[in-house]
Amino acid sequence: MSAQNVVKMLNLMVTRFDERAKKCGIEKIKTIGDAYMAATGLTENPDNDGASKMIEFARGLLNDVASFNADYKTNILIRIGINTGNLVAGVIGKSKFIYDIWGDTVNVASRMESTGEPMKIHVSETTHAQTKARFSYSEPVEVTVKGKGEMKTYFVNDSAG
Repeated sequence: MSAQNVVKMLNLMVTRFDERAKKCGIEKIKTIGDAYMAATGLTENPDNDGASKMIEFARGLLNDVASFNADYKTNILIRIGINTGNLVAGVIGKSKFIYDIWGDTVNVASRMESTGEPMKIHVSETTHAQTKARFSYSEPVEVTVKGKGEMKTYFVNDSAG
């Protein structure tokens, strides 16, 4: 695919993701190449349902990709990683500044994506613990995570549900 066609395709896909984020109350943080970073539950409220909202959003993203593939006769596959925990958010710099998030929580979420499987939602043990009453999960899967060692992780069953 030419670079121009890749950018056109990414724009169409990201536009769908942006629409879903708005509908689901998810905060898009940024796109990084073909990666889409989003967060929710950016609050100190102890009754925060951010992890569940993010899984529902992720399931919707998988449906959006399947729909996109049917509409455009493509075979795009995505991996989704989710982690739950504390982070730092804000804006730094004086020019071309951007709202961003940082911290171990963000790094682990990124590792969930990179060690995940196509068209599946891969979550950390923390996210699993907060959402296991609401969603069905695979048996634990041990993955080696850079800077963390072995971690117990899970895949959401029927991810595209």
